[in-house]
Amino acid sequence: MGMKRKDYDDALEPLTLELVSMARWAKASGARIVVLFEGRDTAGKGGAIGAVRDSLNPRQCRTVALSKPTEAELTQWYFQRYVAHLPSAGEIVLFDRSWYNRAGVEKVMGYASEAQVAAFLAAVPAFERLLVDDGILLFKYWLTTDQECQEERLRERLEDPLKRWKLSPIDLAAREKYDDYTAAREAMLAATHTAHAPWTLVDFNDQKRGRLTLVRDLLSRVPDTHEEPAAIEFPPLEREPAKEDYGVLKPIADYPVD
Repeated sequence: MGMKRKDYDDALEPLTLELVSMARWAKASGARIVVLFEGRDTAGKGGAIGAVRDSLNPRQCRTVALSKPTEAELTQWYFQRYVAHLPSAGEIVLFDRSWYNRAGVEKVMGYASEAQVAAFLAAVPAFERLLVDDGILLFKYWLTTDQECQEERLRERLEDPLKRWKLSPIDLAAREKYDDYTAAREAMLAATHTAHAPWTLVDFNDQKRGRLTLVRDLLSRVPDTHEEPAAIEFPPLEREPAKEDYGVLKPIADYPVD
């Protein structure tokens, strides 16, 4: 049985305060933070990203979710379009899928050749070494999901008009390739789980517990980030507060209670 919403909200609240403090610390120290969210379709990447991002300043913490490469990008160095989104001082960047597309979706669905995948796996440790040596704090999370849970979530997307947009032909094709994705992930981990950029696998069969686990782990791995907010004086107004009174739509009326 999944975690109840109230229990989840109660557990997330103190972690959210720590995330806000972490963001203040990043801004004050000039830290650059990159977090990769990878996993199967329906694993819960969007919800996990939301748990990290939703209470932070969107000008400081941004999500990168790239669409398929353009014709021009296909001719570039593979990492080039991802490098353009790396953080500046004080920024936090959350990748909703990342350069690891090549080792997962592109490999399994045949969008990249075996030679391209092999070249990618050989290059990633060096690429990530450059990022880490330059001072970027890099965290790589893989969200694990059993096939039974994946099937249930795909069916939910199909039946829920508010989630139907999340369901793509690639998602449906991936249903028959669960084992292929497992093999691709294991090859990826073997080649790219390094001391300078290790992978962390998180159980996301219960998405709420998974989010809490991921956020706690992230907070435990950044340096001591406690940063008190700057003191701001808030004197009272010297006149009566003004009211908006021109051309403003009034709030919608309360619905009748049955």
